[in-house]
Amino acid sequence: MHEENKVAPNGCGKIRGSTQNEAALLALMEKTGYSMVQENGQRKFGGPPPGWEGPPPPRGCEVFVGKIPRDMYEDELVPVFERAGKIYEFRLMMEFSGENRGYAFVMYTTKEEAQLAIKILNNYEIRPGKFIGVCVSLDNCRLFIGAIPKEKKKEEILNEMKKVTEGVVDVIVYPNATDKTKNRGFAFVEYESHRAAAMARRRLIPGTFQLWGHTIQVDWADPEKEVDEETMQRVKVLYVRNLMISTTEDTIKAEFNKFKPGVVERVKKLRDYAFVHFFHRDDAIAAMSVMNGKCIDGASIEVTLAKPVNKEGTWKQHFNGQISPGSENLLGFPNKEDGHQKSLGKPASLSVRLNGQQSPGPPEVERCTYSFFPGIKLTPISMYSLKPSHFSSAAMHLDYFCNKNNWAPPEYYLYSTTSQDGKILLVYKVLIPSIADGSQSYFMPDKLCTTVEGAKELAAQFTLLHLGKHKRFQL
Repeated sequence: MHEENKVAPNGCGKIRGSTQNEAALLALMEKTGYSMVQENGQRKFGGPPPGWEGPPPPRGCEVFVGKIPRDMYEDELVPVFERAGKIYEFRLMMEFSGENRGYAFVMYTTKEEAQLAIKILNNYEIRPGKFIGVCVSLDNCRLFIGAIPKEKKKEEILNEMKKVTEGVVDVIVYPNATDKTKNRGFAFVEYESHRAAAMARRRLIPGTFQLWGHTIQVDWADPEKEVDEETMQRVKVLYVRNLMISTTEDTIKAEFNKFKPGVVERVKKLRDYAFVHFFHRDDAIAAMSVMNGKCIDGASIEVTLAKPVNKEGTWKQHFNGQISPGSENLLGFPNKEDGHQKSLGKPASLSVRLNGQQSPGPPEVERCTYSFFPGIKLTPISMYSLKPSHFSSAAMHLDYFCNKNNWAPPEYYLYSTTSQDGKILLVYKVLIPSIADGSQSYFMPDKLCTTVEGAKELAAQFTLLHLGKHKRFQL
C-alpha cells in the first residue's frame, strides 16, 4: 500500500530520533526551499527542486551512495553533495526505526555534475574513519524473463507481457544458437521507466506466475556497462552476434572484407558470436553500416561496436553486475544451455550458471596448450607467486587474496535445504578467521545451488565482492 508523509514538526512518528534532528531537517528545507516526502521506505528531498520546469534530468545524472553512517541524514549529506552541482533529487533509504539504511541516490541536473560527484566524493571521509562510496546509478528499465517456451516468437511474448504488466516498450528475443527458428528460452522486457520495471518485477517475482503454463524466472537484466564517448570514439572492433555455430572465422573475415578488401586484421569467433578487428576505425564504422542485418550462412547477423573493458577492473565489474555485451576480454566459464543468460547481448559462455542464476565469472585465463618436450626444465613455484590473472575460479582467487593479506585460508561450511519440488539445494558459508578488527568475518550468498562446485564458487565470489568493498583490503 502506498504511503506518503510530509516531513513536519511532529516528525511523522519515527522519521528522526529527536526534536533536535527534526529541527535540523526543517532548517534545511527552509534554507533550500526543497520539499521532503517520505514514501515506501525512502525519503525524497526535492524531485523536482524549487522552480524546476520541464522533464526530469536524463539517464546518467544519478549517482549511488553507499556506506553512509546509519545516524547521518539530509542536513549533513545534502551540503556535501551540493559541492558537485545542483541536486534535482536526493533519496535516502530509511528503516522503520528511523535510521537510514546505509545508502542513497542523488540525482543531479546534468551528467557532468554526476561525474564530478563521483570524482570528488568517492572514498570521501564523511566522518572521521568513515568513507562513503559513490558510483554511477544504473536506472535499469529492463527485466530478464527466463524459462520461456522456445517456440514462442517475439510478437507472442510482447503481447503476453503487455497483458500482465504495464509500461512495456519492447521485448528483445534472441534466436537459439543451433536452431534459428526457436528462441533461447529467455527474453528481455524493456519498460518505459525504472518504476514500471520494478512494479512488473514485484508482480512477477513470487515464482507462482505462469506464462503459457510455465513458471517463469524473473530478475533484473544485468545492466550494460557505460563506456564514455571519448573511449568509444577510438574503438575499431565490431561485435557480431547471431552467427551460425558452423560459420568459420575465415568465412566471417571474407564477408567483412567484401566491401573493401584487406581491411580486417583478424577475427575471433566464440560459439555464435565473434569480434572482428579492423586496422582502421573508419573501415570498422563503414563495415558496421554495411553488414548489420546481412545474412551469413543463412543467419541474419547483428553488428555493433564492441565495448572495451579495463582488464584491471574486470573483477570489480563482474562483482557489480556491470558486464557489457560485446566485451571481448571477459570470457569465463562455458555455459551449456542458452536458457539462463541474464545479460543483454552477453554471449552465453561469459558466465557460469548457478541454479539458473547468472553469477559473475573471473577474467579469462589463457587456455592455450603447448607441447611438453623432453629436456624442458621445470622450476617449482608457489601458486601465490603468480598473478590473479592466472586463476580461473573465484575459489582459487579468494585463497590467493587471503594469502596476499597474510590471513589464514578461507574455511567453507556447507548447508543444505530442500526445494518445493524435492531438489537438494546447497549453500556455503565462508569464514575468514583472520579478520579480527570488528569487520564481518563470515559471508553467505543469498542464492542456493544444485551442485557443490557451484555453491562453493558462488560463495567465493560473494565473499570477494564484500571484501573488495573495504578500502583497507587489497584485491
